[in-house]
Amino acid sequence: MKRIMTAVIAGAVILLALLGAAIYFLLQPATPTDRIRDVFIIVVALETLVIGVALIVLIVQLASLINLLQNEVRPILHATSETVNTLRGTAEFLGESVIEPVIRLNGYLAGMQRMLELMGIKKK
Repeated sequence: MKRIMTAVIAGAVILLALLGAAIYFLLQPATPTDRIRDVFIIVVALETLVIGVALIVLIVQLASLINLLQNEVRPILHATSETVNTLRGTAEFLGESVIEPVIRLNGYLAGMQRMLELMGIKKK
């Protein structure tokens, strides 16, 4: 991987050096205009080639992202939804089976305590 990056960087530096040399020689007063035009047409064609390669890489990365979303994220979301539904059912069961009887018992005990206080058997 390092060798590839080094080769790409070296190629870019060489290309920039050649481009600089071409611009220097093209700016000489004796250079005909049609030669300048031809060199810039070649530069634009190379730029179009680079943009085309970048677009291809972008399309491949986008396809990879879509594949990741469909095959990895969607199952995770499905499993999370199932977990939330299970927790909702567990909370409803606990509310009906455990919490309601405890609240009802507390209500009865508070009522008995108040009745005992009114009868004078138990003081506050």
